[in-house]
Amino acid sequence: MTISNFPNGFPNGVTVAGVPLQQTNPGKVFWVNNSSAIAPGGKGGSDNNKGTYQQPFSTLDYAIGKCTASRGDVIMVMPGHSETLSSASAIDLDVAGVAVIGLGVGSLRPTFDFDNTAATFTIDAANCVVQNCLFTGGVDAVVSPIVVSAADCVIENCEVRDVTGQMTDGILTTAAATRLKILRHKHDGASAAGTNAAIAIVGGDGIEITIDRMDGNFAVGGIDIRTTATTDLFVHDVKYFRTRNSADIFIVDTITASTGQIGPDVFLRLADDAANVTESVTGATFVVQDPVYVVNAANEKGMLINWTATTDAIV
Repeated sequence: MTISNFPNGFPNGVTVAGVPLQQTNPGKVFWVNNSSAIAPGGKGGSDNNKGTYQQPFSTLDYAIGKCTASRGDVIMVMPGHSETLSSASAIDLDVAGVAVIGLGVGSLRPTFDFDNTAATFTIDAANCVVQNCLFTGGVDAVVSPIVVSAADCVIENCEVRDVTGQMTDGILTTAAATRLKILRHKHDGASAAGTNAAIAIVGGDGIEITIDRMDGNFAVGGIDIRTTATTDLFVHDVKYFRTRNSADIFIVDTITASTGQIGPDVFLRLADDAANVTESVTGATFVVQDPVYVVNAANEKGMLINWTATTDAIV
């Protein structure tokens, strides 16, 4: 049997197990795998290998270093691959235009575990993509496991999960993360206190967020805009949000000058049965587009958030 490592990329697109990959750049393709499941006729992962399907690299950071900026290179990370991150920028996606594509589902997704509070997976080159990876907190109080500080990047269908203790923030951006897209995101946080926010935004323009699931004890809010105002934020298609903290906030603009749209299709569950529906989205310069539903007690159905409705003013 002949197995191709697709040296010329996927210029016409590619489908794996019936699922079309969204990132089909025409650059070189490198493979990463340190699991015990190897390709037929292949070798175990090693950074001394060629980085092909049958001879994959063993670490993602090494594969990133083999890429060329803005060529459209793709790194395919095999099911069962796992790495432990112990320092700041332990993995640094610092080559522009690279796509990191995780293969596998559930616990077989490529997994990156943080065993030091300062450890980070950093995205600091523009136009990069990370898809279908699992990020786990292996120690308590990991400060910010994923840090994005470059423009036009995409984090899609990834999950951040507390395993030991609570992460302080799941994803942290800087003001350079303009037009960042965090799509179909999952944050599975601990029920105990210790987390500030699943996503902490510092500045930036045109950031877009959609959420499949966000659950945790968020002391500040599920999404916290801090330090520098963000502009034209777009948060929509939030299928499941649950906070287990009495702050009862989904998104909060602590700067009070950020702009953007919340909704449509946002579904929120709060912790306390209290007068907290309006305040679950906090930001005087946001706008809301229904439906944004909020529920705050068991055995109840959600109500539309009761922000002031626009009127057709007569001048």
